[in-house]
Amino acid sequence: MPRAELDVEAAVHQVRPILDDVRARGAAALRDLSERFDRVRPATVRVPVEALAQALADLDPAVRAALEESAERVRRGHRAQVPTEVSTAIVPGGVVHQRWVPVQRVGLYVPGGLAVYPSSVVMNVVAAQVAGVESLVVASPPQADRGGLPDPTVLAACALLGVDEVYAVGGAQAIAMLAYGAAGSEPVDGDVLCEPVDVITGPGNVWVAAAKREVRGLVGIDAEAGPTEIAILADDTADPAHVAADLISQAEHDPLAASVLVTPSTALADAVDVELSLRVPRTKHADRITIALTGRQSGTVLVDDIDAGVVVVDAYAAEHLEIQTVDAPAVAARVRSAGAIFVGAYSPVSLGDYIAGSNHVLPTGGCAHFASGLGVMSFIKSVQVIEYTSDALREVVAPLVALADAEDLPAHGEAAEVRFG
Repeated sequence: MPRAELDVEAAVHQVRPILDDVRARGAAALRDLSERFDRVRPATVRVPVEALAQALADLDPAVRAALEESAERVRRGHRAQVPTEVSTAIVPGGVVHQRWVPVQRVGLYVPGGLAVYPSSVVMNVVAAQVAGVESLVVASPPQADRGGLPDPTVLAACALLGVDEVYAVGGAQAIAMLAYGAAGSEPVDGDVLCEPVDVITGPGNVWVAAAKREVRGLVGIDAEAGPTEIAILADDTADPAHVAADLISQAEHDPLAASVLVTPSTALADAVDVELSLRVPRTKHADRITIALTGRQSGTVLVDDIDAGVVVVDAYAAEHLEIQTVDAPAVAARVRSAGAIFVGAYSPVSLGDYIAGSNHVLPTGGCAHFASGLGVMSFIKSVQVIEYTSDALREVVAPLVALADAEDLPAHGEAAEVRFG
């Protein structure tokens, strides 16, 4: 099961000078890099509040209503992820409290390459807001045809969600600004352009992924996002038109996107191929889709039966997995590794992309074997609070000292003994 070539390690060597430049020169480097990579030099790196308000005022009412509905559903879905604080009495007088604390400041990256993603603003911002993050900042590439501002629908989505700290910065330089902060004179900010954040989230290209890899440890990151993926496990009850449309929908993102059909039915596989031949030429991004569907990362996998298909999709660990089979919920329950699972004929991946109430920032490249999609827990840290009384500590001095001596750390034991003379 090949995947698209995405050499993040090679890209790391190329982005490192960019990160160093932003760290050293701040806003001046950001302007120079925007001119170099985005072919525009923003008048201000931070987007003026007036531009955010104007973008929201100019937003198509239908798009605004759709974003509001999406945000409300995502908010509802993510509230269920908020963990409950628990206090556990280990012994009488000895209590361990489990606290969940949101990080203080988060940087959210919204790409702006082959497409623009106001929906990613919703997914990132709402999850962080539900988690209780106090300070949110969004970075998105400047557009040459927009006078150096990010896409207006991205700006409108930020304004709609109450985010007023937005930067016209893209690529690796945006990740550097968020991780290190950036100084420099700005009409709207004075001497400090951007304060550093605690966590950086959001999808991006290979350069963004490489920059995230470099700053991981200084800040938290969600993942090194790669090209999008869809796998569909389907039997002969699936509608070939549904399957073909869903494969096309993800191929539309990127020439490196992976669209994989796993089926025991040669009849379905052939029917899907016919549907693709009819549908692809009629789509707006036919060239991009054709490259993705004919790439080594896309194709049909024939299996003996659905049991074998479950093994295949579990091993592949797709970002998005659709189950279009008889008794789809039971089949889906057997899958352990997928970013998100879409069950049945009426749960297409595009539903999750926009308005299901789930999050569309998901692990790619097989990372679903060990990683989860973006959610409330991406912005919350666990803090254990230990509270023992004198009697409770006295009872465990002996085993504590025994363990300390076994590890040749006698001062650890003494720290307990000293409290009792």
